[in-house]
Amino acid sequence: MAVGFSLATIDSVQASGFAVPEISVAGLGSANAMVANPEDPGAFAFNPAAMGFHDQSSIAAGSLFIGPNFSVRTATGSHDSQGADWLAAPMMQAAIKLNDQWWAGLGITAPFGLETRWPTGTFPALTGTTTLPTGAEVPISPQPTQSKLETIDFSPTLTYKVSDQLSLSAGADLYWLKSATLNSSLTDLSGDGTGWGFNLSALYKQERWSLGANFHSAATVQVTGSYRPLNDTLAALYAQTGGLSGLPPAQSAELDLNLPWRLQLGARYKLTPKLAIEFDWTRMGWSEFNRITVESRTSGQTLLEDQNQWEDSNAYRLGLTYQLTPATLLRFGYAYDENAQPDDYFSARVPDNNRQLISLGVGHQLSDGWRIDAGYMLVMFENRDVDGVRPYNPLTDPGDVNGTTAIAGRYEAQAHIIGLEVTKTF
Repeated sequence: MAVGFSLATIDSVQASGFAVPEISVAGLGSANAMVANPEDPGAFAFNPAAMGFHDQSSIAAGSLFIGPNFSVRTATGSHDSQGADWLAAPMMQAAIKLNDQWWAGLGITAPFGLETRWPTGTFPALTGTTTLPTGAEVPISPQPTQSKLETIDFSPTLTYKVSDQLSLSAGADLYWLKSATLNSSLTDLSGDGTGWGFNLSALYKQERWSLGANFHSAATVQVTGSYRPLNDTLAALYAQTGGLSGLPPAQSAELDLNLPWRLQLGARYKLTPKLAIEFDWTRMGWSEFNRITVESRTSGQTLLEDQNQWEDSNAYRLGLTYQLTPATLLRFGYAYDENAQPDDYFSARVPDNNRQLISLGVGHQLSDGWRIDAGYMLVMFENRDVDGVRPYNPLTDPGDVNGTTAIAGRYEAQAHIIGLEVTKTF
């Protein structure tokens, strides 16, 4: 592999930080306000306890198609992140009824992801060369180039129906970090790894009201990979000076990536037999994500360190469903997600800000237990003007650019998300 530990692969434009809350197409259409929904199989991914209110087993499979756009305007002009124009994120959810009280579930989703690719020269303070005493010219500083994280969550669960009003669920989150990249203009660093956590859910229904709760624990993914210097002159200088300057040689590397805990609470009310409204509150424990430290697996030397010191954040979600016909359900949603990234540690690798999400969707029941769902979401970032809270000094701390004047600029982002999912009930 090459050098590059990163934080997600879907251009992280869907939720705070690098979280991706769109884990079912039904959720996509209702702005992810689904944790208190006892009627829609699309709610299983948000609250496995919802399985207890269904009489049949089901398997759903689908995909999100995401068109992201990141850009930053610096002193050298406007620069677009050079990631893919469209990305696909597959998903699967199985709910198997064991008897009248027990259900077994398995969800496969991508709850975290990001990709940013800034071309060299995007940030003026990190561009240019300096002359060594030997007369050789080398880059003045490492500029972040590609950052990428692809995470898949395998979530087996067991659901128990306590009564006609209450259902409980517990399960595991088995995270596979399929690909992690954290490249700069001077180094390549990449790897993969695994980690695990747990989840707990509850759903209570009383006449027109239903209340839901879902919690996912924090988790640490142990990433292993490799580091490689891109500049031969700096690599040779490291050997000549005994490690006092220059870049370390290529070697194996490791990183503990801390994923945040997630808590979602929701309340749903059926205004009429056809119309229902749900409000959800989500809290993300981004304070778990305090730094990225990449170390050599042989010497224990720190090869890269980014200070993050993120803050826990909230999201507020409102969803509406309307049963247009006995077979067709319409969905509408609006959400507001708070930024988790303080100015002191703003990162060009994961440029975050407050955002608004508007969505709509439709579900249609076909014959023989088949159902199809489609949805669309527009994600709108608030523009973020970053001046830097402290000056950048390439001589005293060349690798620590977060929150400094080195990455000053006007950051803009938005995304279009299209979802399609097919469900078979049996």
